Amino acid sequence: MTSPVNAQPFQFDLLARDGRARAGVFHTPHGDIPTPVFAPVGTAATVKGVPPRDLKELGATLVLANTYHLYLRPGDDLVARLGGLHTFMGWDGPLLTDSGGYQVFSLRDIRAVDDDGVTFKSHIDGSLHRFTPEKVISIEDNLGADIIMTLDECAPPLDRAYNQEALRRTHTWAERCLRAKTRSDQALFGIVQGGVFDDLREQSARFLTALDFPGYAVGGLAVGETKTQMHHVLDLVDPLLPEHKPRYLMGVGTLEDLFEAVARGIDLFDCVLPTRLARHGAAFTHAGRLNLRNATLSEDRHPIEEGCACYACQHFTRAYLRHLMRADELLGLYLASIHNLHFLLDTLRHIRQSILEGRFADLKRQRVGS
Repeated sequence: MTSPVNAQPFQFDLLARDGRARAGVFHTPHGDIPTPVFAPVGTAATVKGVPPRDLKELGATLVLANTYHLYLRPGDDLVARLGGLHTFMGWDGPLLTDSGGYQVFSLRDIRAVDDDGVTFKSHIDGSLHRFTPEKVISIEDNLGADIIMTLDECAPPLDRAYNQEALRRTHTWAERCLRAKTRSDQALFGIVQGGVFDDLREQSARFLTALDFPGYAVGGLAVGETKTQMHHVLDLVDPLLPEHKPRYLMGVGTLEDLFEAVARGIDLFDCVLPTRLARHGAAFTHAGRLNLRNATLSEDRHPIEEGCACYACQHFTRAYLRHLMRADELLGLYLASIHNLHFLLDTLRHIRQSILEGRFADLKRQRVGS
């Protein structure tokens, strides 16, 4: 099946391999994305509390926004009238929008799925809405992100009967998304589903690669399965996906998961974890998570992490961060967010460099012990 999704200006250059870990560059209309890469999540067209200026300074090269949330508020038509998502949110780098499928299917008590699409109630006001593959592509067309996703059904990973039925719909919806897509400046990624079941994952990977998408996501992971099961699925799909196209693991952002997924051929990641943890007063460090509200930090003159180049660590102490958190000052949430984003973005930069230099396995042992 031939489709406009492979049209330039999208191209993935695979520059190096170290084992199964990959370093490359994905070229998009709004700039190059060096891979492997972590994308901060800007659910409602903003990475919570962090301006685009700071994302640039942190070295972010890709930001994710959420189709479901932007469709409900402020509305994709409004975003289109105001110049598209890049202009609307003041971010001129590459953008990715998910299909909203995960959010819709997480509303288990207020949605109904059929072969044509899914009907759901807004979590905001209870109003009734319907997503079909064609509707989702229309919304993502209005938003105008560089990378867009097909509508898929994210099934409970351990329920085989549900996954078999959901996979049939996901594959049909992928074909319909391809037919509905018209913009050559958007790269539409297919999403491999199938829960923890080898035959279903293989079936999904083979079906979707035959449709010749410019990139592939692995969905339905980090949603209830064990780490061993997640790693097994990634081991399984790695050789089934084209080497010359980027692979995206959706919704994963712990240090261990990033290293383990890169080791299994994954190129793109996103997760709300760094800013969500910051809002709960926690910071990433190489020694583990640091509770910034802890009383033991009340006179601690050290930064969150020694040697960290982020703005928070270069200028402020743990004692000050604890004070801000205890006083519910917004600056505390901002500084913790800056640090956590820097931690993951910098980690991915070090991972990429280690792949280019052929020392990824050594770095992985140093950082996560295996």
